[in-house]
Amino acid sequence: MKTKSFFVFLVALMIGFSSAYAQGFNAPADGKAVVYFCRVTMYGAPTSFEFFHNDKYIGVFNKKNYMRYELDPGEQLLWASSENKEFVACDLKPGGTYIIMIDVIMGAMKARVGMTPITASDERFARAKELIQKQPPVVTPQKKIDDLNVKLAKFIPEQLEKYNTIWKAEKNFKSITPDMAIPEDLLK
Repeated sequence: MKTKSFFVFLVALMIGFSSAYAQGFNAPADGKAVVYFCRVTMYGAPTSFEFFHNDKYIGVFNKKNYMRYELDPGEQLLWASSENKEFVACDLKPGGTYIIMIDVIMGAMKARVGMTPITASDERFARAKELIQKQPPVVTPQKKIDDLNVKLAKFIPEQLEKYNTIWKAEKNFKSITPDMAIPEDLLK
């Protein structure tokens, strides 16, 4: 009986693991929301951008790729770092799926990052959907995430302080509202 239980557990674990990294849109867990960070061009392919959620480093990727990130609904701050810092203030609904297009912008010393939330009516939605359905997401290893959260322990609060005291008032950062969630029937 123990062998059968272990076998069932092992199969369930494998199915769960493979679906976590499968291509295509995957609904968020109950009570969560999901954001897809999509870079649909090879322009500036070698340039990596680092991504953050509030005060935590969450991942990195380059090239024509995407990253899937599941988080709590409600008010959240997502941001990216390169030569510049780009922020998106979010108000996410439970069960919502959102897309942020990642743009590569010419910089002085290094490429700059752009973050543009899109809806299903945006002309770029078809390109993001094609990418997501074609390949699995980039997954940053948990050890790298943990190590970088330690390494960036001073950097992250410094950037958030600048955001809250200077940049938020001076720059026109974009935002995500609950109604920007992609309808489920368009995710298939």
